[in-house]
Amino acid sequence: MKKLTQEQKEQLLRTLKARFEKNVGRHKGIAWAKVQERLEANERKMWALSEMEETGGEPDVVGYDKKTGEYVFYDCAAESPKGRRSLCYDRDALNARKEHKPKDSAMDMAYDMGIEMLTEEEYRKLQELGEFDMKTSSWVVTPDAIRELGGALFCDRRYDTVFLYHNGAESYYAARGFRGSLTV
Repeated sequence: MKKLTQEQKEQLLRTLKARFEKNVGRHKGIAWAKVQERLEANERKMWALSEMEETGGEPDVVGYDKKTGEYVFYDCAAESPKGRRSLCYDRDALNARKEHKPKDSAMDMAYDMGIEMLTEEEYRKLQELGEFDMKTSSWVVTPDAIRELGGALFCDRRYDTVFLYHNGAESYYAARGFRGSLTV
């Protein structure tokens, strides 16, 4: 497991706390001290959040799971995270490309970061908290039946509406990335 130095942990916590305090509408009724307590108790989750931050995701708390006692973080950057664009959907799509392969796939990168890609439902929940992906788009978890036929799904927001689209899973674009979630 990759670990953060004490200095890196402290910097990450300062960044997350400032974002948390600046965007209180995303997490009404949640106290930062409780979130921080959970974070400090889990090295692996702290590392995953640092990866979300480093790739431009601007993670923030968007919910609390009463059943598990976990806090939910989503990437809340205005546009799809810059460090996670120009990716095809998954490993099979990457392997299927004969030439001009992207550097990685969205699913593999999410796995390597220790996070989950947003589902369509989660993406729509995120859009209730603000306006995201007004100029970019983000891959979302694709149902197996669509993926087996070679497709993959992505979403964006245009004309004050959240759209769900399809594309070949092997496609990749400079303005398409993915958003992740992490429970702590």
